Amino acid sequence: MLLTRRGFWGRSLDELARVAKSAYRQEGVTIPWRPYMLMDFSDPATVEDVKKMSDKDIGGHSTVNFDHVPATSKVPAHARFSGNISIELPKNRPDVQRTGYAAFRSQDRPPTLFGKLLWNIDPYAYLALRIKSDGRKYFVNLQTESIIPTDIHQHRLYAKKPGDWETVLIRWNDFVRTNHGMVVEPQTELLRERVKSVGIGSIDRQVGPYDLSIEKIWATNDPEGKLEPDEDTPEGRRKEIEIAT
Repeated sequence: MLLTRRGFWGRSLDELARVAKSAYRQEGVTIPWRPYMLMDFSDPATVEDVKKMSDKDIGGHSTVNFDHVPATSKVPAHARFSGNISIELPKNRPDVQRTGYAAFRSQDRPPTLFGKLLWNIDPYAYLALRIKSDGRKYFVNLQTESIIPTDIHQHRLYAKKPGDWETVLIRWNDFVRTNHGMVVEPQTELLRERVKSVGIGSIDRQVGPYDLSIEKIWATNDPEGKLEPDEDTPEGRRKEIEIAT
């Protein structure tokens, strides 16, 4: 996400280096073992690369904060998605019949000499998230560069250990196409080569505070979501070959 703070030529050189490195590793020929980082909140500046949204945009009263939390001896550096959910309807807005949501997503990535910066997660099987949940209901939201720009692919963020740090894995094939929060038909395959943004939203409409911590979000082929080993190590190269075969 640091690409958003670099100049046009700097971003273009970074993208050229990424493509060249990918070609050198023959990604797409073998299945990569190394994880593909999408959002890493260990850097305090990454919270600036996030767009915050809530029903305040339509006159509601829910609040949303997205803050960086420094590392300590007990917790890693991470981002804190928090606020308060209200289902109070705005006054003098008869067109608004439903409130009670808050969300964040990655900002649109700026252009380069090679066009728009989009994530290509096609070589990977899972989306992985390192989180600490408060036990409330959240959805993971993916947006792609599709024909219908308001389409969002969603999946419930199932936390098994609220209050503790855990890694949650979601298969790309399990995401469901929605539009304005409603499942739409026909279901179309997620455009894995053209992922525009990733984010999380609170959707249970339960009045009161919410608090979700996120350390990292990445694409992976490891069914356990491990960030190691890197495929540049002997063990990583061996496992990459095993996966490909």
